[in-house]
Amino acid sequence: MKRALVTGITGQDGRHMSELLQSKGYQVFGMVRGQNNPKLQTVMDENPALELVEGDLRDLSSLIAAVEQVQPDEVYNLGAMSFVALSFRQPELTADITGVGVLRMLEAIRIVGGADANPIRFYQASSSEMFGKVRETPQTEQTPFHPRSPYGVAKVFGHYTTLNYRESYGIHASSGICFNHEGERRGLEFVTRKITNGVARIELGLQEKISLGNLESQRDWGYAGDFVEAMWLMLQQDQPDDYVIATGETHTIGEFLDLAFRCAGIDDWTPYVEQDPRFMRPAEVDLLLGDPTKARTQLGWTPRVSFEDLVARMCAHDLREESQRAGRG
Repeated sequence: MKRALVTGITGQDGRHMSELLQSKGYQVFGMVRGQNNPKLQTVMDENPALELVEGDLRDLSSLIAAVEQVQPDEVYNLGAMSFVALSFRQPELTADITGVGVLRMLEAIRIVGGADANPIRFYQASSSEMFGKVRETPQTEQTPFHPRSPYGVAKVFGHYTTLNYRESYGIHASSGICFNHEGERRGLEFVTRKITNGVARIELGLQEKISLGNLESQRDWGYAGDFVEAMWLMLQQDQPDDYVIATGETHTIGEFLDLAFRCAGIDDWTPYVEQDPRFMRPAEVDLLLGDPTKARTQLGWTPRVSFEDLVARMCAHDLREESQRAGRG
């Protein structure tokens, strides 16, 4: 039975990844910084077979101990401070966790090693935010980076660190340059979930408006459950590499609003949405559009959930959740 260590286990991607790996017969270990994470019980309820191991991306010794304890075949580094807006308020912490944390995990893998015939394989969750002020559209694995946030800068550090350990130490280390991927497990602080949850609350009479930032931003949105399959496929390849993981389609925040409000039977969302300067980024990323050709041809990966289906399933989930919460209230 293969063993996998997953960081960021209580996040959207970690939860999807643990389910995927267990469906493929893995023994899955989720790394947690402490036992007081408010999401931890939800994760354990979803996946009772999940085993927890302590570790902190800010502390190398704890990562060495975690890798030694688990003796994993594969490590999926999905842990990060992943909210772009927060990275402007806490840039140093973002750099330490999202950037240097990658180096620490790779160093732990290098130190612990693994069986000679079965060395540890490593996946790094890189981000389309690394492209930032894009130099070309669509963005490929060869597109230069121009990050526009402390989060994007930290991800660039982690991405190149992964490449460096691959080339310097021969570690099977791959990066997935993931474009926006959403779903029912997305945090409420992210714009997509903020919209679908807000629409549900407006439909139930619990909220009057949704406050947002730039409505013209264009993103390549996919479903998180599809994206974790691409991550897994990367570590099944004979040779490590970097791949853009995207749908190849772009949509504006306005288009997302159109679909979400139509789920509630509302054709004109303008009375319910207000722009708030607090949610504007100091340096905006206007357009992200990925070219997933390499992932399609080399990994055999294609996304299954369409943009329309993604919005619909998020809206249905949030309406169900808010209805239950209102009923309990």
